[in-house]
Amino acid sequence: MSAQNGVALSAGSAESGSRSGPRRTPERSADFNHLSIGDLRAYRTALAEEENRVSYWRRIIQARLDVVRAGEAGAVKVDNLRSVLAEARLNSGRRVLITVVPVEDIPPLPDLAKLWEREPRPGDTVHNEALARDLAGAEIQLSAYRAALHRRITGSTEELIARYREDPGLCLLALPADQKEAATRRALAARR
Repeated sequence: MSAQNGVALSAGSAESGSRSGPRRTPERSADFNHLSIGDLRAYRTALAEEENRVSYWRRIIQARLDVVRAGEAGAVKVDNLRSVLAEARLNSGRRVLITVVPVEDIPPLPDLAKLWEREPRPGDTVHNEALARDLAGAEIQLSAYRAALHRRITGSTEELIARYREDPGLCLLALPADQKEAATRRALAARR
């Protein structure tokens, strides 16, 4: 327990001081050489937004799968949720992400809009079992896609850190103009 705030620290937490080993220093990657610092930040932001969307889709698929498996299909109508998985939303973020760096690690996405149109049928065990299998498969594909996004987020974060280590002044570019000017004045004053 921390004496100051009464919170217990886990053995592996940063505050407890124990780590599994020294942190690896991020290094530049040739995959990002074509991106300016602003483009790299925008790419990382787009990855995070796509990860949020995929996590949302995954939760919806998991909930629908739970409903189908429980046999409560009549309680949920697809029409109420169809706009959530509209085709335009499914593909827009993905197209942007796969054009920035090579696509070897990005698995295919399931056709969620088509899958979502399939209604469970009360009393039709064969149909409902097939739907449950397809929903489970879609959840696996979304999980793999999400894992690839996490790898890309990590890679772009490491690239940002490596660039900031090389040129700490790049950090100032992320600040709004008035804060940049103040930070630049402070840095110049500190050098004198």
